[in-house]
Amino acid sequence: MIQRHRSRLLLVALLITIGLYLEIAGWLDAARVLELARGYAQYWWLILILIAMQTVLFTFALAGSLFLWIAAPLYPPPIATFILAAGGTLGGVGAYFFSDFLTADWRHRIENSRSYRILQAQDNFFTLFAMRVFPAFPHSLVNYSAGILNARLSHFIAAAILGISIKSYVYSKVIYSAAGSLSLDMLLDPWIIGPLVLLSTISAGAVVVSYRRGNY
Repeated sequence: MIQRHRSRLLLVALLITIGLYLEIAGWLDAARVLELARGYAQYWWLILILIAMQTVLFTFALAGSLFLWIAAPLYPPPIATFILAAGGTLGGVGAYFFSDFLTADWRHRIENSRSYRILQAQDNFFTLFAMRVFPAFPHSLVNYSAGILNARLSHFIAAAILGISIKSYVYSKVIYSAAGSLSLDMLLDPWIIGPLVLLSTISAGAVVVSYRRGNY
């Protein structure tokens, strides 16, 4: 048991080290990666590489979201949405199982507690979708929380595909239309984030209504 805990701590330490190295080396710099990717945008295999890179980064709670600023300027919104939704969903599933692996022993100690059961009850589709589609909500928090709470994988995957696709399309359309003038401020425009916030609020409201009716 002690050896297993030690191995998992070493794995986490290794991932932190790798993350710091990637940051220092500039490989988590969206502008640098975008400049490199522009030279290969005409090749179909770049799409697969971008999806694979997101999958790896999201699995280990690294900066997978930076690929919005790479895929959106390079490709039309439908293709960019596919890349972002595929990478985000696959990375989410990877993170789900990775967090389950890291916390399996610890979770057994608390899974019968009232607090854990209350949190676990929030794994319905509408709750997960509301978090996915809400602007700037961290995907890694959703991914790892779902794995720790052992959320239903069918709800998790469906919410990821739909939520990430909607948000990615909205953002990709804005960034692609902006051509070279990319900035975070353009995504904070109320006309851009307003519909996403409204959709997230409606989904969260559906959860409240369902609870009051005793459906969960």
